[in-house]
Amino acid sequence: MSKIHSALVHCLDELGVWLALKAAEYLSCYESDFLLGGKLGVVGEKIVKNYSLVACQLFETRIPSGPDWTIANNVKASVDAGLLTTKVFCLIESLFEYRELKDIRCIIFVERVMTAIVLQSLLSELLRKHNSWKTKYIAGNNSGLHSQTRKKQNEIVEEFRKGMVNIIVATSILEEGLDVQSCNLVIRFDPSATVCSFIQSRGRARMQNSDYLLLVKSGDFFTHSRLKNYLASGDIMRKESLCHASHACSPLRNHLYDEEVYRFASTGACVTLSSSVGLIHFYCSRLPADGYFKPTPRCVIDKEKGVCTLYLPKSCPIQTVCVQGNIKTLKQKACFEACKQLHEIGALTDNLVPDIVAEEADAGEIGREPYNDDQPIFFPPELVNQCEHEDMKKYYCYLIELKQNFDYEFPVHNIMLLVRSQLEIDNKSMGFELEVDRGFLTVNLKYVGLIRLDPSQVILSKRFQIAVFRVLMDHKVEKLTEVLGDPRSGNNSDIDYLLLPSTYLGQNPVIDWPSVCSVLFSYENVWKDHVCNAGMIQTKSGLLCACMIENSLVCTPHNGHAYIVKGFLKNLTANSLLKLRNGSVMTYMEYYELRHGIQLRFSQVSFLDARHVFPVHNYLHRCKRQKEKESSNAFVELPPELCDVIMSPISISTFYSFTFIPSIMYRLESLLLATNLKKMQQDHCVQNVTIPTMKVLEAITTKKCQENFHLESLETLGDSFLKYAVCQQLFKTHQNQHEGLLSIRKEKIISNTALCMLGCDKKLPGFIRNEPFDVKSWIIPGYNSGSYALNEETLCSTRKIYVSGRRKLKNKKVADVVEALIGAYLSVGGEAAGVLFLNWIGINVDFTNIPYQRQFKVHAEKLVNVRVLESLLNYSFQDPSLLVEALTHGSYMLAEIPECYQRMEFLGDSVLDYLITVHLYSKYPRMSPGLLTDLRSASVNNDCYALSAVKAGLHKYILHASQKLHKEIAETVESFKELSMKYTFGWECDKSFPKVLADIIESLAGAIFVDSGYDKHAVFRSIRPLLEPLITPETIKFHPVKELNELCQKEHFEQRPATVSHDNGVTSITTEVEANGMVFKHTSSASNKKMARKLACKEVLKSLKASLGGPKFV
Repeated sequence: MSKIHSALVHCLDELGVWLALKAAEYLSCYESDFLLGGKLGVVGEKIVKNYSLVACQLFETRIPSGPDWTIANNVKASVDAGLLTTKVFCLIESLFEYRELKDIRCIIFVERVMTAIVLQSLLSELLRKHNSWKTKYIAGNNSGLHSQTRKKQNEIVEEFRKGMVNIIVATSILEEGLDVQSCNLVIRFDPSATVCSFIQSRGRARMQNSDYLLLVKSGDFFTHSRLKNYLASGDIMRKESLCHASHACSPLRNHLYDEEVYRFASTGACVTLSSSVGLIHFYCSRLPADGYFKPTPRCVIDKEKGVCTLYLPKSCPIQTVCVQGNIKTLKQKACFEACKQLHEIGALTDNLVPDIVAEEADAGEIGREPYNDDQPIFFPPELVNQCEHEDMKKYYCYLIELKQNFDYEFPVHNIMLLVRSQLEIDNKSMGFELEVDRGFLTVNLKYVGLIRLDPSQVILSKRFQIAVFRVLMDHKVEKLTEVLGDPRSGNNSDIDYLLLPSTYLGQNPVIDWPSVCSVLFSYENVWKDHVCNAGMIQTKSGLLCACMIENSLVCTPHNGHAYIVKGFLKNLTANSLLKLRNGSVMTYMEYYELRHGIQLRFSQVSFLDARHVFPVHNYLHRCKRQKEKESSNAFVELPPELCDVIMSPISISTFYSFTFIPSIMYRLESLLLATNLKKMQQDHCVQNVTIPTMKVLEAITTKKCQENFHLESLETLGDSFLKYAVCQQLFKTHQNQHEGLLSIRKEKIISNTALCMLGCDKKLPGFIRNEPFDVKSWIIPGYNSGSYALNEETLCSTRKIYVSGRRKLKNKKVADVVEALIGAYLSVGGEAAGVLFLNWIGINVDFTNIPYQRQFKVHAEKLVNVRVLESLLNYSFQDPSLLVEALTHGSYMLAEIPECYQRMEFLGDSVLDYLITVHLYSKYPRMSPGLLTDLRSASVNNDCYALSAVKAGLHKYILHASQKLHKEIAETVESFKELSMKYTFGWECDKSFPKVLADIIESLAGAIFVDSGYDKHAVFRSIRPLLEPLITPETIKFHPVKELNELCQKEHFEQRPATVSHDNGVTSITTEVEANGMVFKHTSSASNKKMARKLACKEVLKSLKASLGGPKFV
């Protein structure tokens, strides 16, 4: 109480009433385990908070009321009213003198923790009205009034370095150790207590032309004199240093010189009796912690026996160190011995720093590895010309069978694909469906044999396919002229395969050579060997037999359009009537003269029944088109005398069938790439796994491709298996390492950066399909337009591939594909196949059963009710000490229990995640891509696990010694009684639950996994009943944040950036959406950012749905 009273009085005297109010508010709402180091009991905490609330009420009587009043309105008036002191006003005025400085980095040093907290609150409110400077505070933990984690302090320092924070209000903790080259202003709000403090704080201003300001009260001659001495001491030390600079140095002998030293020769690092205490405290500060306990060493000295026992946290690889000796140095000696032992087992590195520091530095280096996002696009070698010149070229023939599952007047025809090498696609992947505008088209690829073509046949075939595709792509005839006019066209391309119309000779499919020869049509040779009595028809360039015009491609020179002719319209001539869009009627002869200035000469000749060239679409797109009746504008009536025949004979069905070929061939190219990737992996594995090519293709296809499948489900499955395999491997092979180290090691292996590097080593980026198929960019085989070039690249010693271009690809996409490929192998070949792929990609794991070594014998029955827990879990432990370990929180410092649950939680988290993911993937095999991710995130989360733990009553058996945790568990249990079954999955809950409750579910899963000899099925049998009812596609409730994001994307609503504010440990988030001219906005507050965001999104969603209405929003 005296500390609380002292803090409030100090704020009142030195800072003013408004800041004293802020201090009282802080003390009245702060959590007990942080207040006075967690040493208050429930009664003590209540007394402190009541005292602080009374102080708040007292101070509030001096604060002006009104909704528009803030301390920032008139600072001078606030000083006159006693709300702020002149000292605070001087600080504010001093800062405002630097308002023109754009990139300010300022440290304000204060003496007390509470001063740092409340000044930061004042500056945050004041400065945002004048500029964009951001203020935070850093304070040590010695006062007992506050606890700020080292991680949090490091984050603030990093933000300061990057310019995200401009001002830090700090206690003496920042006087040394902070190296910020850009710090350009240091202000001593409170004077330095020592010359050392003065010099160190002044040394923080590293930037050239930086300023060092000292605030001294007018008339305080003592402080003024002391500061003058501090300034003079710098000159004295400088002179002394220069004076002795030329003198040779000799060893200094004092009591430190004779002190015992532990030195590691290769690095020169050493620790002494004096420094060992600090090193042990530093080591413990880097052990895993949570909001309920901070790992610290504890010394117990028996003065009578001269014995000191050092107790270390449970996550430390050594638990106790016992030494004898001089009572004055016993603590130092125990810490010194602990340092030696920690170094011997590797917990301290050869530089005598905690192993986690070195691991973090190593992990940071991996994160800084450069990644070049300019990546190749691979093209399959099977479709590339790889043979030398041959008189007779050998082709492998595949029949592309097309079956239309819809009614249309033009039937599709099969097409023959001729390639130079045999395709290694498995049979299951040779068939697929296309979504066309009228329904589904089934495509099946069937090998029909070998064929040899002479050079003239090859050139003819290439000219044909180039002509057909140019017409389909351009709908014009200009570019077709060069193809038809050059007899060697199509003989100079790297891409070498043929696509030709097919017909049947008996039961056998053969090439429809008459249609292929249609590209040779010319008026000069048309009558050679022609026998037909169909009648003569005058065309633009001369007389033709009627049979030559039927089933032909014609162009009309007066408008440059191309048309496909079906036949003749017997009852339609130039004298027939034409009804125009405006309702008027005229003859065709009158129309052509009026519209085109052309006088038709053959008025009795029947018109041609023709249509515009079919459009070519991306038929791989997953969205169905509307099944509308084809526009009548597609069909036209043409006078033969205005038409030039370009290709004949070729049917309208042949052109229609060829419109699907770009999509079919793109899918075939993708399947061949997937085959090459699969074979590349199989070449390096002794034990081959038969995996469908289609499954590999799914794994390398991103959602952005907009096809009927993508990698998301496989990625989710692969991610869970990767985590499961790696965590299990680390748990077994590093049995002396705590959870913090294991987590860092895991991240080094499974992070996006690491997976991307492994994927690039195997040249995976070139295989990835990350854009929807663009018909216009499809390369016509045999057509060398100069728009592309194929470059050969070696995949491995036995395989090569070709690069057709380059594109930008983010490293996360590469990592996603690695995970999806793991999922693909796992889904088909089981865990053995998954492990094979992991080893191939460069992640070495095996599932060998390594015994879990126990350091101490634990009498489990004395600590927990083993029988009741085994009944609850439906599992009998062979080693009940694992059960005790799984239930022991880090705060429970009982010597009989050497381990806490953190390692078991690390393992169990991955096991449960994997088991639930596999269960969902297997139970709902036809779920849409992405649904697995939603089901998994709704099933595997802290809220879901925490509620399950409370429902099963597991909270009663947690071994802990934290007042805060006890209080939060009690509140959760009380809240659980009020929750209905609809809140089982956590998303709907308005409160956050202690993570410890979720941790227990995971640690119990880990304990059962280890005890059962790593039998995951035993874990699922035991833990699944606790999680029932499991989420299904019918019962899933989407997270409000995700649901709001998807609704805004779907309906094109504007979702504005969320605004976040922090005040006294409470986070407030404002979510705002503009929809149909209305703004939906809500602010929610919670103890953490995630919960505040969830609550804000939930309320905005509720308002949106109520306003918009309709079943699609409900």
